[in-house]
This record gives sequence, C-alpha cells and structure tokens, in this order.
Amino acid sequence: MTSIIPARTAPSRTRPRPTGSAARTVPAPLAPRARLLPSLAAVYRAQLSRARVARIPLLFVATFQSVGIMVLMRGVVDGGAEARAVVAGSSVLVVAFVALNLLAQYFGQLRAGGGLDHYATLPVPPAAVVLGAAAAYASFTVPGTVFTAITGSVLFQLPMTHLWVLVAVIPLSGAALAGLGAALGLLAPRQELATLLGQLGMSAALLLGVLPADRLPEPVGWARDLLPSTYGVEALARSFDASPDWGMIGLFLAVCAVVGVLSLAVATWAYRRAAVR
Repeated sequence: MTSIIPARTAPSRTRPRPTGSAARTVPAPLAPRARLLPSLAAVYRAQLSRARVARIPLLFVATFQSVGIMVLMRGVVDGGAEARAVVAGSSVLVVAFVALNLLAQYFGQLRAGGGLDHYATLPVPPAAVVLGAAAAYASFTVPGTVFTAITGSVLFQLPMTHLWVLVAVIPLSGAALAGLGAALGLLAPRQELATLLGQLGMSAALLLGVLPADRLPEPVGWARDLLPSTYGVEALARSFDASPDWGMIGLFLAVCAVVGVLSLAVATWAYRRAAVR
C-alpha cells in the first residue's frame, strides 16, 4: 500500500516588497543653477533687444537736452574751470537720464505689473537680473554721451586729447546711477512713486552736476558729494586740463567704482525683497 506523501512545493521566487523608507521613490536630481556670467549675458541680450526700439527715441531726447543746456550756459560761462564743469556735467547727464530715470521707471513698472514673478521662476541669480538690465540701459548712453562731450568741447573750445577717459567714466557712472535707479524702482511701493523718484534723481544730477561746484551753497555742496555721478563728472572735468592730474582722476574713478558696487548690491537686495512678496 502506497502512502500518500505531499509533494514539495517549489520555493517561491517572488521577493517581498520593500516597506518603509526603502519603498519611497528617489527623486531625480535637479538641474544645476545657472552660473552668474552666462545668466548675465542672457539677460543683457534680452533687455537690449527689448528696449532698443522704445529707448532710442528717448536717447535722442536726453542728448538734445544736454546739448541745449550747454548752449544756454554758453551765454553765462566763458571758459576755464566753469566751462569744463558744464561740459562734463552735461555729458554725464545723458547717463543719468537713461540709467537712473528710465531704469527706475522700468523696475517700478515691472514690479507693479507682476513681471518680477517671471524672473523669479527662472533659474538665474538675482544679481544677473539687476546687472543685466542695468548694463543694457547703460549701453544706450554711450553714443549720446560721446556726442555731447565732443559738442561741448567744440562749443567751449576745450581740448579733446583726453576724451578717452569716457571709456572709464561711462561704465562706472552708469553702474552707479543704474544701481540707484533700480533700487528706487524696486523699493518704491507704487509705480507712480518710482517714476517720481527717477525724475527727482535726474533733476539732482542736472542741478548738482552741470552747475559749477564753487557757485553752489555749502549745504548743497554736501548733497553734491552724495550724488554717485559727481565723481564721474569730476574725473571728466579734470581730463580737460592741459596737464591733467591723473592721480586725482584715478581717485575719482575709484570712488565712482566703489559707489557703483554698493548701489548695485543694494539694488540686488531690493530685487530679492520685492521678488518674495
């Protein structure tokens, strides 16, 4: 009699499902954040192409305004240090009109219209947004500033031998004024207030930069020392001398560079503050 022996079942090859933390899906790594210089170049090109059509007519207005001021001052100032101050202040005024006034309006409009939310979603550093926009707006000032300086030199019979100083004056003054304009536009609670602050800043650059410093009252002279464009004006004015003091010119340009770094840092902080709200 055969006994019935239960057949051995084959061992199951199905592994138990992992439980706990082992069952969680490992997220895919995110793409690395864009570096500063490539992001800065991308924002600069985008801002330059966007503002080219709208800002070129305003650049003509800024240049015509500065040349008109020099023509009016020609009937009051004959020459010497006062003529050098008028030409230098009128040239840097073109930079103030674009880099300070228009940039304050742009960032005020960007904040009011929700444009900062678009930039906040991009994987670019905040400094790249501020520096790119500031560099794009400052680039529009180059033709007008050079034309104003040459016209003023001919009008007041000043030497043009050292006008190459504009190569340093334009970017340094542009950086200082653009940082100030961006900060005003980002910190202003309303778009209308940003426009007003930009206009007041340009008016300060007009009154304190074009008028000779020795004719200003002492309290107004203190305010002139606080204006970022003052040091660019002083450097350019001293370059019209027959024998320029390059040590003082270098000192004024260094101060302008430091002020530019500080103003752009404040503008970057203001951008972060406005973007998170």
